[in-house]
Amino acid sequence: MLFAKIVIVVALAAIVWNLGAGLYYMMTDKSGSDRVVKALTRRIALSVGLIVVVAILILTGVIQPHGI
Repeated sequence: MLFAKIVIVVALAAIVWNLGAGLYYMMTDKSGSDRVVKALTRRIALSVGLIVVVAILILTGVIQPHGI
């Protein structure tokens, strides 16, 4: 269970990192390269992957959602 939480936190950190990288490239890169698109594509892929992993962990019972 601790491993699953660590994986989720690392994935969230990677998502935020790629979002920041996309912002940085958008503000500084004036050459018209596709680094912004690649950074934001990685962010979307990581987000979708994290949703799938969390859904699998919930369905297998490794993590259990709870209400407030």
